[in-house]
Amino acid sequence: MTRDRESRTRILDAAERLFAERGFDATPTAAIAELAGVPKGLLFYYFPTKTDLLRALVAERLDLDAVDTSALVASGDPAQALLNVTRRLRELQEESAVRRVIVWREHRTHPEVRERLRDYRRQLQAVVERVLGASILHPIAAHRVRVAAAAWVAIITTPPLAEDAPSPDGEDAAEVADPAAIGDLPALADLISAGLRAPAA
Repeated sequence: MTRDRESRTRILDAAERLFAERGFDATPTAAIAELAGVPKGLLFYYFPTKTDLLRALVAERLDLDAVDTSALVASGDPAQALLNVTRRLRELQEESAVRRVIVWREHRTHPEVRERLRDYRRQLQAVVERVLGASILHPIAAHRVRVAAAAWVAIITTPPLAEDAPSPDGEDAAEVADPAAIGDLPALADLISAGLRAPAA
């Protein structure tokens, strides 16, 4: 990694940590530069505004292209396939404050985050469709797989109500979509996969 790229990465890392801890509006760029160990001018060289920094953070770190869908396939068991995708999503959320906290907090007030979150959900639906399609052994209409994938994405990306449970990060649960906080996921997966069992007419 070149020195320029290393500095840019340190800035993004620092922004991710501070935006998650304090929120975007409460984080001054000086604090980001200090945590990254770079001059403030260098931060503005890469990201002319704090919004540019937020935009780059969610664009680069909210992505599912690297997910190996073949490892999530459960041949003949679409319910397990849905749970496999959810487990992998949970692992990705634990690794990234962008996925776990930032997008869910900032999408209400930042249109660029809201749009990236929409893209992320479309990307997630495509992942679920691929995994389901590879897990179902009988012929089935593509639109049924698409609808099942859309239903699953809606379930796992809808935050629970705030009174249900606080998140481990101290945020209101309504701010954080956490698949682990959703009710009986295996039963929900069975319910969705039941509609996929009958072969296409």
